[in-house]
Amino acid sequence: MSVKRLLDCAPSELARYTKAELLDAIAGSEGRVLACETIGLTPPLLVDVTNAEYAASLSADILLLNMFDVQHPVINALPKVPEVETVRELKRLTGRVVGINLEPCDLQAAKSNDGTLWKMSGGRLATVENARRAAEMGVDLIVLTGNPGNGVSNELIVEALKAISAAVGDRVLLAAGKMHASGGADIILLPAPGTVPGITQEYAHRLIEVVHSRGKLALTAIGTSQEGADVATIRQIALMCKMAGADIHHIGDTGVPGMALPQNIMAYSIAIRGERHTYHKMAQSVNR
Repeated sequence: MSVKRLLDCAPSELARYTKAELLDAIAGSEGRVLACETIGLTPPLLVDVTNAEYAASLSADILLLNMFDVQHPVINALPKVPEVETVRELKRLTGRVVGINLEPCDLQAAKSNDGTLWKMSGGRLATVENARRAAEMGVDLIVLTGNPGNGVSNELIVEALKAISAAVGDRVLLAAGKMHASGGADIILLPAPGTVPGITQEYAHRLIEVVHSRGKLALTAIGTSQEGADVATIRQIALMCKMAGADIHHIGDTGVPGMALPQNIMAYSIAIRGERHTYHKMAQSVNR
């Protein structure tokens, strides 16, 4: 059956979509899907409301949980539920697509992060066991990427992606952070133009053309703390990503530690889809 574009989906419709239908809903939105990354371990900006809920209220379509340990999940300010119900509870509260990061890291290199916010834990590793547990918890999307200093390489991403795709690729969307990552990615992640040195709008466009030629979707990511820049910078990045052909626009989680600056989430959303769609997403009840 045909599906609505994600831009227009009600929570009850999203909850019924298969993986293939969710991909179609994203593709049909014509570059107007916003993914907001948040951290559940840090103190929530609104104290007793999760950062993910805050991002959803600002019109995020996809909530991407960074540093989410599937073996010992923590989302501060989430109502107390059994660990295995953590993701489903967040989905119940927000009505949004929920993804997590798993990291195919070099464990020796990751030891340098001991004592920092990014310190590695077993439930964040990009293993088949963790991917299966994520799927059982209700995760819609797994992104294979890395936090600073964890030794993620192209080779490790490819290896992890092939194994995880074979295990859960029939039911979970898989995204990978390197252009040549083959073996089952549905979505290819690349830096947003203007974030990483040398990533221009034209270069990103060429890469995205390759992604689309392979029948995959492209996600442009702000992973350089520019989610904490001024609104004018955010609007410029958003429009460059749209002109480059992004299907999903990602905004990072450290405008302040935990999520992007709220005004920047709003500015990004309005830049790529206007006030009407932004406010519609903000106003729509999770009970619809």
